[in-house]
Amino acid sequence: MARVTVEDCIDKIDNRFELVLLSSHRARQISSGSEITIDRDNDKNPVVALREIADETLSPGDLKEDFIHSLQKHVEVDEPEQVIVPEPEISIDGVLADFSTAEAPAADVTFDSLSEEELLAGIEGLVPPEKSDDY
Repeated sequence: MARVTVEDCIDKIDNRFELVLLSSHRARQISSGSEITIDRDNDKNPVVALREIADETLSPGDLKEDFIHSLQKHVEVDEPEQVIVPEPEISIDGVLADFSTAEAPAADVTFDSLSEEELLAGIEGLVPPEKSDDY
């Protein structure tokens, strides 16, 4: 009976290897408690899965999407792209000034820097936290 079912399924899914993947995925779904769409007729889960595909009670495209989704470990979420708003033109004394292309004045920024020796001396000077009974 399974041979006839497989031959019926080849009309719906051309690739035999894809048929095996999708039908085994569907059989696992049935085993995990998914509702079947045909009468069981005392058949086992793989035969029921093949009969569902042959009778087209399940769309092969939907079954393939579900199979791919079950294999994904990281699902990407479509996030909206950021919209870049152009900077407005500012009027100064009736003259339009476009600051989007103007260069910003260079600011003299200085940071304190430590040498390696000063950094090590600071780390060695740290006091370890007191131990308590909670740890």
